[in-house]
Amino acid sequence: MPDNLKVLIVGGGITGTALATLLARGGVETHVAEVKAQWTTIGSGITLQGNALRVLRELGVWGAVRERGYAFDSVGIRTPAGDLLFETSDLRSGGDDLPATMGMYRPDLQAVLVDAAARAGAVIRLGRTVTSVDPVVFDDGTTDSYDLVVGADGIHSAVRAMIGIDAPPEPVGMGIWRVHARRPKSVERTDLAYGGPCFIAGYCPTGEDTLYAYLVEPNRDKATVAAADKAEIMRALAEPYGGAWTEIRADITDPDRVNYTWFESLLVRGPWNRGNVVLAGDAVHACPPTLAQGAAQCLEDASVLAELLLARGRVDQELFDAYTARRFERVRTVVESSVQLARWQLDGVRDADVPGLMGRVGAMVSERP
Repeated sequence: MPDNLKVLIVGGGITGTALATLLARGGVETHVAEVKAQWTTIGSGITLQGNALRVLRELGVWGAVRERGYAFDSVGIRTPAGDLLFETSDLRSGGDDLPATMGMYRPDLQAVLVDAAARAGAVIRLGRTVTSVDPVVFDDGTTDSYDLVVGADGIHSAVRAMIGIDAPPEPVGMGIWRVHARRPKSVERTDLAYGGPCFIAGYCPTGEDTLYAYLVEPNRDKATVAAADKAEIMRALAEPYGGAWTEIRADITDPDRVNYTWFESLLVRGPWNRGNVVLAGDAVHACPPTLAQGAAQCLEDASVLAELLLARGRVDQELFDAYTARRFERVRTVVESSVQLARWQLDGVRDADVPGLMGRVGAMVSERP
C-alpha cells in the first residue's frame, strides 16, 4: 500500500469517480475537483459492454448497476418500417458470468459511481476546478500540493491544454439525437435500423420502464438547434420509422429530454503525461459511439492506472510509461475502428467488412487490459 501519496483528480465523470474509488480504497489520499456545482450529465442513456461491466464489478458497484440498468445478450437489425431482418448473440466481453450488454440511464450510473467514491473515502468538491496544475492552483485562489494530478476532465480537457498537449477533438461528420423516453414493452434489447433517412435509428432499454433512443444524421450547425425545438426536430426525423419507433416518437415531447451532439474523435499519440500530471479517459482518447466502447475504455484507464500506482507505491516516469504502454494500442484500435465504422456509412461503402472489424475489436476487449 502506498505511504502518504496524495492525488488530485480533475473531473468527476466516469473516469474520475472510478479512479477515485480504486485509489481511495487502496489507501491513497484522493481529492476530486469537479467544475460543475451539481452532478449533471450530458446524454440520456449509456450502453455498457461486458468489459465495462467487468471494471464496474471491480469497483464493487455491479449489484447497484444490475439493479438500476437493463441487461441483454443480443442485438437486432430491423428495416426502417420495423420488421426484424435478423438477430445475433452479442459477445460477453466481460466474461461468461456477466451480460453482454447493459443499458442504463446515465445520471443513475453517475450517482452509483459518486456514491462509491465517497464511501471509499475520496474527498469530492463540486463547483471547483484548477487554473494551474504546476503548481496546483484552484479557481478560488487556494493552492495545494499533490504527488500526482490526473486530468480526467473530458474530451475538451482544460488540463490537457494546461500541460501543452495540443490535440483538439475532430468532428467525424455525424451528429446524434438522443432522447430518454418510456420503454415500449416490445423493446428488450438494442435494435438498429439502417437504410432509412438517418444513418442509424436505434434504441437501448435502460430500465424496466425506460429507454434511450437515438438517430444519427450528417452533423448540422449546432447554432441552428434551438433548445426549445429539439423535441420537434427529433420527432420529425423519427417520422419515417415504424415498429417500436411509433411509441417512442409519441413520447418525444419534452425538449429537456432531448440532446444533440456531434460524433468526435481524439487520440493523443505522444506521452500521456507531462511531469507528474497525466491524462485519462476522454481527455486523452475519445471515439464516436459506433462500437459502444467509450465508457468501457474510460473505466479501463482508471483500473490500469490505479493498479499500477497501488502496486508501485510511487509516482515516476516509469509509472506513466507503463500506463501508456498498457493502454495505447488498445484505445488506438477502439478509436480508429469506431471512426472507420462511421466513415464507411458516410461514404456509402456497401462491401465493408463490418462483422470482421467488430469481431476483432470484440476479441481484443474480451482480454483484460
